[in-house]
Amino acid sequence: MNDDVSRETTPSVPEVARRVFASDRLDLAARYTDLLATEGVLRGLIGPREAPRLWDRHVLNSAVLAEVVPEGASVCDIGTGAGLPGLVVAIARPDVQMTLVEPLLRRTTFLDEVVDELGLEHVTVVRGRAEELHGAATFDVVTSRAVAPLERLLGWSMPLVAPTGALVAMKGQSIHEEIASAAAALHTWRCAVPEVLEVGTGVVDPATTVVRVTWADPARIGWPLAREATRRRQRRDKRAVQREVS
Repeated sequence: MNDDVSRETTPSVPEVARRVFASDRLDLAARYTDLLATEGVLRGLIGPREAPRLWDRHVLNSAVLAEVVPEGASVCDIGTGAGLPGLVVAIARPDVQMTLVEPLLRRTTFLDEVVDELGLEHVTVVRGRAEELHGAATFDVVTSRAVAPLERLLGWSMPLVAPTGALVAMKGQSIHEEIASAAAALHTWRCAVPEVLEVGTGVVDPATTVVRVTWADPARIGWPLAREATRRRQRRDKRAVQREVS
């Protein structure tokens, strides 16, 4: 990383960060935030206006997601971007095995450099889309932040969720509407009723809203069924187009 980058907009460490990160992890969190505010802005990963408020709007509200990650869990953060929330959770929780999935090269280059500089040996960066891991790996927790509405997120995330694992996505106040819209998809995927949780209550303001989705029956996970249903729908759509053309 370039140490000559101006740090005029680098945000100072807020006192609340000491309640979120252990004392031996706080310096790592501060260095990552510095890199976001400098290199991240230069590379177009973070908007310049976001730099002064990185701690409050991005880092701390991502870090409290660790509250719902089991000890020693394997975690996959899809569409991680510049590492939010996955890299922040990995900094806060050295006990987890974190996989960061991101398709854009400029972002994965930044992530690789951060992981190397901070010595985060429990973090793996994968350049690609979540779908490319379907059938190849599963995780205890699959996270995301501002990636897609729940209905679409299920299709990308649930194939990566282990039988006893969970999708845990950061969401806004519209999550209840998203759950209602995703009712059919939740049924197709054989998911349990989603839980809406507030994490970081009393620590960050506002608290972080997350939705947690598990399998209804770990012995009968639904993603192979849903994949076949998708294929049947695509075949029907293709036939319909062919009929219109003819």
